[in-house]
Amino acid sequence: MGETRVDLEHLLEDLRDAYPYSIAETILTEIIANSLDSGAGRITMTADPAQSTLTVIDNGSGMQRKAMRQYHDIAASTKVRGQGIGFAGVGIKLGLLVCEEVLTETRRGSTHVATRWHLASRHRAPWQWATPLGLVGEQGTAVRLKLQTPLSPLIDPGFVESVMRRHFQPLLESSFDSFLTGHYPAGITFEVNGRPLERHPMSAPDQAPLTIRLARRRKPSALGYLSRHPAELPEEQRGVAISTLGKVIKRGWDWLGVTSLQSERINGLIEVPDLAASLTLNKGDFIRTGTRGAVYLAYRKAIQEAVSRQLEAWGDGRTGTPEASSRMMRPLERDLDRVLEELSDDFPLLGSLVERRAGGQKRLPIDGKPTGIAAGTEAIVILTAPSTTEQESNETEPAQPQNLPQPSDQDTAVTEPATSTIPASTSSMLPGHGRSRAPMRYGLGIQFEDRPDDSELGRLVESTVWINQAHPAHRRALASRSVGYHISLAVALALAPLAVEPDQEHTFITKFLSHWGQALDQPQGHRRRPRR
Repeated sequence: MGETRVDLEHLLEDLRDAYPYSIAETILTEIIANSLDSGAGRITMTADPAQSTLTVIDNGSGMQRKAMRQYHDIAASTKVRGQGIGFAGVGIKLGLLVCEEVLTETRRGSTHVATRWHLASRHRAPWQWATPLGLVGEQGTAVRLKLQTPLSPLIDPGFVESVMRRHFQPLLESSFDSFLTGHYPAGITFEVNGRPLERHPMSAPDQAPLTIRLARRRKPSALGYLSRHPAELPEEQRGVAISTLGKVIKRGWDWLGVTSLQSERINGLIEVPDLAASLTLNKGDFIRTGTRGAVYLAYRKAIQEAVSRQLEAWGDGRTGTPEASSRMMRPLERDLDRVLEELSDDFPLLGSLVERRAGGQKRLPIDGKPTGIAAGTEAIVILTAPSTTEQESNETEPAQPQNLPQPSDQDTAVTEPATSTIPASTSSMLPGHGRSRAPMRYGLGIQFEDRPDDSELGRLVESTVWINQAHPAHRRALASRSVGYHISLAVALALAPLAVEPDQEHTFITKFLSHWGQALDQPQGHRRRPRR
């Protein structure tokens, strides 16, 4: 009888290639994420070029002997998705590819142990218990990487600091301290080669705080800012960054689908703790399918609204996605909007495509627990800079983020707009309770692209279905004048992974096409006639 074996080295190389950053950057951020997830309030990094070592020490919870054993197993983790940055039990193992040895020392209660670990062959990575070196104080974990080459950037203090500032920016800006206090009650202190990293808020001549608050919550669900600078920014600093639990996940304009006419001079940062549950394995992106994907798309829609409105307030804004197609497409888009509206009760995850909706919505569960976000859109977006009164309230309510707008009764009491201190032009409700009812609008866009090597009819990117017009079936549909049905089928296929589990996709597609066909039977009074 044989057994399945693992080419360990090849597996680690594949995992390495799945991350969007260099292996040095990945290893460092994974170690720091582990420290943060352990409840550390202080993390020190010591790069020693003479010894070719990088040592990371934290004062977190440390590990018991059993957890220390599991620490060496690939894909083994005691973490729960959504409760911290990490969850997969993969990242630290990548150190085996570039290290002669990985020394780990941990202390928790009466347990004080250490191990030495290395990659011995393609199939073996042995580890053994070792005598602790006394790197850890009363409690915590230390990881010492003995690099294979003295040229590794991991032993360059400048590289270490730049990675920390780029990947953990919210934890180095005092504006987010109070907002993240529920996750990091003692705050976070980083130190590189004996020097604490300075923490300070981002400053710019024009800076607008952004607060996104679920309608039933007093505290913000997402918080950040948008900054406009007098000169062009370096390319890596342009656009809006999104982070969760202090870890920056994405930067730029592309992920948001919004750009500025002055995109070279505008940047920003939005922290969304709830999105930790939607992280992909490599922590370089968010899941876009299923319940977790719907939550991400919902927050993205709210952030998109906030950023767009602020750009408009600055007299500068345009959407990155072109107008949803030509006049010939508008009747089809209206029919598809109607189909999504009708299917939303049976397939609530389609609610992540909602732009505005009056009235209540079903809440999306994550792991069986309601999120408090109604199909992702039940939010108020606050865009104004804090007034003098609001700044004074910051001093009396330290539990809220300094230098950023505070929740107030006016912010959350959406049924009493007359008392709100937020100007009507700079706040939006997505959707609300009370206020004037706005018509429901599903934010699904249809665009076209050429992907001759792609076998798919179309693909869903954020809230736009991109139709592959280079596909032979699309060309045949054009020739036979059945392009409307073809596009509807492509939309159904693209939405199915978001709406349902894989084994229910056929049912969803069938029901989608049935509702689309029934659009012809709608009373004429309820269907706008296409413009001619």
